[in-house]
Amino acid sequence: MGSNSSRIGDLPKNEYLKKLSGTESVSENDPFWNQLLSFSFPAPTSSTELKLLEEATISVCRSLVENNPRTGNLGALIKVFLSRTKELKLSAECQNHIFIWQTHNALFIICCLLKVFICEMSEEELQLHFTYEEKSPGNYSSDSEDLLEELLCCLMQLITDIPLLDITYEISVEAISTMVVFLSCQLFHKEVLRQSISHKYLMRGPCLPYTSKLVKTLLYNFIRQEKPPPPGAHVFPQQSDGGGLLYGLASGVATGLWTVFTLGGVGSKAAASPELSSPLANQSLLLLLVLANLTDASDVPNPYRQAIMSFKNTQDSSPFPSSIPHAFQINFNSLYTALCEQQTSDQATLLLYTLLHQNSNIRTYMLARTDMENLVLPILEILYHVEERNSHHVYMALIILLILTEDDGFNRSIHEVILKNITWYSERVLTEISLGSLLILVVIRTVQYNMTRTRDKYLHTNCLAALANMSAQFRSLHQYAAQRIISYTCRHLRRYVYVLDKLYFPHSHCSTLQHCFSTLSDNGEELLSLTCSHILRSYASSLFSLLSKKHNKVLEQATQSLRGSLSSNDVPLPDYAQDLNVIEEVIRMMLEIINSCLTNSLHHNPNLVYALLYKRDLFEQFRTHPSFQDIMQNIDLVITFFSSRLLQAGAELSVERVLEIIKQGVVALPKDRLKASAVENLTDRLSPHGACTLMKEPASKPRRYFWMSLLVALDPSPLSPRLEDLHSPTDVAFPPHCLKRISNYPACWDLSPPPNFFTTYLVVLCILFFTMESHLS
Repeated sequence: MGSNSSRIGDLPKNEYLKKLSGTESVSENDPFWNQLLSFSFPAPTSSTELKLLEEATISVCRSLVENNPRTGNLGALIKVFLSRTKELKLSAECQNHIFIWQTHNALFIICCLLKVFICEMSEEELQLHFTYEEKSPGNYSSDSEDLLEELLCCLMQLITDIPLLDITYEISVEAISTMVVFLSCQLFHKEVLRQSISHKYLMRGPCLPYTSKLVKTLLYNFIRQEKPPPPGAHVFPQQSDGGGLLYGLASGVATGLWTVFTLGGVGSKAAASPELSSPLANQSLLLLLVLANLTDASDVPNPYRQAIMSFKNTQDSSPFPSSIPHAFQINFNSLYTALCEQQTSDQATLLLYTLLHQNSNIRTYMLARTDMENLVLPILEILYHVEERNSHHVYMALIILLILTEDDGFNRSIHEVILKNITWYSERVLTEISLGSLLILVVIRTVQYNMTRTRDKYLHTNCLAALANMSAQFRSLHQYAAQRIISYTCRHLRRYVYVLDKLYFPHSHCSTLQHCFSTLSDNGEELLSLTCSHILRSYASSLFSLLSKKHNKVLEQATQSLRGSLSSNDVPLPDYAQDLNVIEEVIRMMLEIINSCLTNSLHHNPNLVYALLYKRDLFEQFRTHPSFQDIMQNIDLVITFFSSRLLQAGAELSVERVLEIIKQGVVALPKDRLKASAVENLTDRLSPHGACTLMKEPASKPRRYFWMSLLVALDPSPLSPRLEDLHSPTDVAFPPHCLKRISNYPACWDLSPPPNFFTTYLVVLCILFFTMESHLS
């Protein structure tokens, strides 16, 4: 490189780089090093420029890989850097710009070479390159220095001990980035490493005493968000909008590591990378996350994770237990403020999750804060803009909410925080709303987006688990939040009926049915006008119970029969059985949330009761549904009780009058009439997340999809004749594959005229049961 400014295109022909990578050994005391390290050129500002740099230097790096075992020039370069770092602190105090500049350049070259070495060879070969010792003639000693261990210890000292000044900013960034590059070994192994060189050097030996100091320094770098100094503060030229060249190199590796540690973001939309205001804070955060997520060694736990799990507030004067290693103290208020301000980056969200999940001290401190809106609002904004975020960022934000909602104090306090003019919520103008109601709106919107777009089972399950955790503490719900809870449940109730019809209705009738449901509103009265409305009637529940033992076999075989009956020109049916499972889980969890709120905080939520009464016709249809009957008891009781009071009050009631009647009725309704909800019973024994996971399995298993769907398969218009007419199957519009042997019903059945319309359906279903059983066996 040399004393003149270099361009990327000139690097392959640079005489100093050729000498470094050539076949000639260069002593660590050779003046060559001063010439080599006196270079500067502008940092790459894009991935294209970064790729050009790697392509320009790859030949030099590979030449060094080939020749270094004989020349030891890599070891000489590292020794030059190590010797300079011993005087680095004094140079910073004396403002020795030239010395710091050359030390920075030495570290830059080492990092570039280390990146190529890690990519090109195994860990065993890498160690040989860093332990090579040139032997003089007649010297047969086998002793050799482990330069890699010395380098890592030196980097830790540089990060923790060198004061952060304008002239030391860049070398601090490069030191952190070099450690990130070193830890990238995991990227080139499919299996999880537990005995890598990272474990060897960072969890044992001379590097171990720096654990707590390193973690503390990295956290403070993140807290302070120090911006890079202006261009005039540098001896070596640098563009004003970025860090050093090595920062760009290490960022590429760090991005890969971030992907590994945050679910990979597979299939997600890549977010645009904003300009980094603090490269030092960003690189410190990346290194901290990588260290915290190192796997434990086979015989030693990860000390960096232990340090993150155990640090305390500076205001906490209690002594550390002797059993806790690597403990330290840090200002929790400053850390909390930084975390609130930096949630736009996925790295900061992962750090927040790590601290909440693993450090009980910081979790207790955050839950005790009276300004939780500063933390929760950025998390909600991430979920609200779910289509613009990477999947791992959304998941981390959601899991953070799940952890927070495990605390009853948090669930109560968020309904006491009143927000005004939430500008980023664009679906409706919210001039005044509680933080709890806003959280409900955003989570329901996230579930809705997932069900219609990404269809990720775990995402909606975790969203609803967070709502279930909160449900017993719902207080003074905003009318829009209450409306969204009920309307979203109604949407899935309608969808449930629609999927049932799509699964078992004759294929030729699907388009008519789809058109019918596409024009259906939330009003339950319209649902009764459908041809399949009878599937929601209470008469069906006894039949479902009678036939449930045959459910699994018949469901599977009937689905196969329907799929196999399609002609070659037909489009294959979607997996409606799987959709049915998901929809039923969502319905059940939403009903559990409503039930829990009514059971525990009915008197605090008149708006929810109002919304429930407004849609009561649809809920009444599922009152005796076997999959939801146990949850619907309290909901049905509330609907019946308040409906009667509204009926007594007369017609033409205003909204204000209805709410007044509801508030009066809440006082009159005996609390002991409402049974304890499943949420309350389960959470007494399980964590809220685990409770919600179990709640999605209904107590009425096995599910009666098939027996319910038989009702859907019927066309009710021909059923008005008497049952004697059923001797001729052609007179009834049953699906052909269901009627091959309908005339062979048992002789013991009483075929007297039915007393009413719905009894007719039940008798026919019993006949179909024996027919289908023999047909599918």
